[in-house]
Amino acid sequence: MQTQLFINGQWVAPVQGGTLPVIDPATEEVFHHIPAATAPDAEAAVAAARAAFDHGPWPRLTGKERAVYLRAMAQGIRDRLPELARLEVRDNGKPLPEAEWDLGDAAGCFDYYADLAEELDGEVEPIALADGRFTAKAVREPLGVAVAIVPWNYPLLMASWKVAPALAAGCTMVLKPAETTSLTALELGAIATAAGLPPGVLNVLSGKGSVVGQALIDHPQVDKVAFTGSGPVGSRIMAAGARDIKRVSLELGGKSPFVVFADSDIEKAVEWIMFGIFWNQGQVCSATSRVLVERALYAPLLARLVEEAGKISIGNGLEPGTLLGPLVNKGQYDDVLRHIERAVEQGATVACGGKVAGRGKGFWVAPTVLTDVPLTADAWVEEIFGPVVCIRPFDTEDEAIALANDSRFGLAAAVMSADDARCERVAAAFRAGIVWINCSQPTFTEAPWGGYKQSGIGRELGRWGLDNYLETKQITRLVSNDPWGWYIK
Repeated sequence: MQTQLFINGQWVAPVQGGTLPVIDPATEEVFHHIPAATAPDAEAAVAAARAAFDHGPWPRLTGKERAVYLRAMAQGIRDRLPELARLEVRDNGKPLPEAEWDLGDAAGCFDYYADLAEELDGEVEPIALADGRFTAKAVREPLGVAVAIVPWNYPLLMASWKVAPALAAGCTMVLKPAETTSLTALELGAIATAAGLPPGVLNVLSGKGSVVGQALIDHPQVDKVAFTGSGPVGSRIMAAGARDIKRVSLELGGKSPFVVFADSDIEKAVEWIMFGIFWNQGQVCSATSRVLVERALYAPLLARLVEEAGKISIGNGLEPGTLLGPLVNKGQYDDVLRHIERAVEQGATVACGGKVAGRGKGFWVAPTVLTDVPLTADAWVEEIFGPVVCIRPFDTEDEAIALANDSRFGLAAAVMSADDARCERVAAAFRAGIVWINCSQPTFTEAPWGGYKQSGIGRELGRWGLDNYLETKQITRLVSNDPWGWYIK
């Protein structure tokens, strides 16, 4: 486990020497301390990234040459996957099989963007001009120095979603992981070193968002900020970016609906509802936490959902058979429990779940199903970011669509029905950036990821993720000696 910051290809101590404790959410044990970067460290990291972009080889390499490094980083993740996965569990709390899955996806992300980097070579778009005395073309070039600020729910995977396309495009960058889950992001510095990445191309700063994160987004030499996290922080990043007209992409919160029609298979519906809200302890921005069930199916589906939710094994993520680990930290644990208590105060009923008693230390919340939740209740409106689902009946398709879209968020939505035409119709009506039909939560590196409304700006993954880190340049050439315009003599 790293104890220093990764700046300009070197491991260095924070200028002010601070550290932050690393707490295992299953045991509440402090098992490590990470370096706490501050503004001087941000200055050094941005300077390194700036020099690497302005004067170093990285943006001047061909896409094929950059792809070699990206594939080496992918292999570096795979080579250390068992070790990294255990770090992720101790840092985040998720079950080990989920961590292994995440890290496999992270490696695949680097491979995918290596392929796209190669496709950039020779990419020129001729432009047809009405004036034949000129030719024009459009080319794409790396944007510059990027800052990536990533959340704690998928530490290395979310870092990979930003680092891989930025490097593929030819950008240099500073990665700021969440202060509560920085272990695997710091190891990405070691993986970059082993892959031979030139100094300054990737820098990794752990520390508090309010301190080093703020210093990074305020820095005038940063060209781009990519952020995944809460809406309020995203709003502050937009405001900070406006001062220097920084490029900003934001993947923010969600309160995603899952509409289940009465012709659905009840067992499949229950399975996908649980996957949509209990995977990763419900700490997923796209979690389908508002379930709307056609009235004829509502009572039997609710009964089966409560029954199956009660069977989910809760425990330390390193214990075999664990399906639901602890929440990431005490702050999140307290917040989720407050949401449940507030829901009851506002008229909801707890059909199952809530605080887990008798486990001693650890931040345990059982799979929780809330019924009778008023449409104005906080639990129905606000993102809880825990294993808590609200479920209510509906009577008509139009009602379901209206309820689904009645949110300031628009990250994701899901619909389930045996009627394909209805699924397509409802999917088209959803105001969300990601829509699932007869499933919930499958995510693919090749497909765009991002939301409508207050769920963010821009898209990650796929070719859209690469576009985040590229600028488009027009190049026009005079090819005729004919006079042009009245002022040419």
